[in-house]
Amino acid sequence: MTESAPARIFPDRTEACRILAAEVAELVRSINNAGRPAVLGLATGRTPLPFYAELIRLHQAGELSFANVISFNLDEYLGLSHGHPESYRTFMERELFSHVDMRPENINIPNGNPDDISARCAAYEKAIRDAGGIDFQLLGIGRTGHIGFNEPGSPRDSRTRQVELDPITREDAAPSFGGLEHVPTHAISMGCGTILEARKIALLAWGDGKASIVKEALTGPITDQVSASFLQEHPDATFYLDAEAGSEL
Repeated sequence: MTESAPARIFPDRTEACRILAAEVAELVRSINNAGRPAVLGLATGRTPLPFYAELIRLHQAGELSFANVISFNLDEYLGLSHGHPESYRTFMERELFSHVDMRPENINIPNGNPDDISARCAAYEKAIRDAGGIDFQLLGIGRTGHIGFNEPGSPRDSRTRQVELDPITREDAAPSFGGLEHVPTHAISMGCGTILEARKIALLAWGDGKASIVKEALTGPITDQVSASFLQEHPDATFYLDAEAGSEL
């Protein structure tokens, strides 16, 4: 029987993010001190906002530099320009990159308007390999149990590719886009296999609306119907939860 991934339950998301940010800062420093860049896999959406705020605070306090960090974002909506207010490139600039000392050439986000989707996805995989693989991967979890945009049915060994968004995922995004009709139907996402190759993984979840899918991902069967369940097989994956998200465990 496979052991489930560990869960750490905190009184609130602020405390969870304070602890995780300190751990990531220490990881970055130790990797940089070993003479190589730290490679971070990053996520978007409301969930990581307090985590990014804490990373910015650490940077401004002189405790964390991003000068020797390479980043790879999980995903991007297909068909959105770089400057679109809901593009993940815009999100990352607004919520993290413009506040820290990241080098623009070290920032990697899937292209939402690729000329050749399969070639661009293959190039993204190669860039991750060339960087030495992802040291730390940040994840959220959707109501469908997705990590990245790996919706139900995504194979465990899937790689970066075009995906069709689940109706529930599009429904959840609708308020940000001003209506469901404006939400893209497809995205580019790292695959489950790409994510699972990260050496360390942290999944964040807040609120009682995530409690049931968190329980399913952590304690249910390992299945491609809940891609987060694959984390049960990862040697260093941890769920960071507030009390509400962890209430069914």
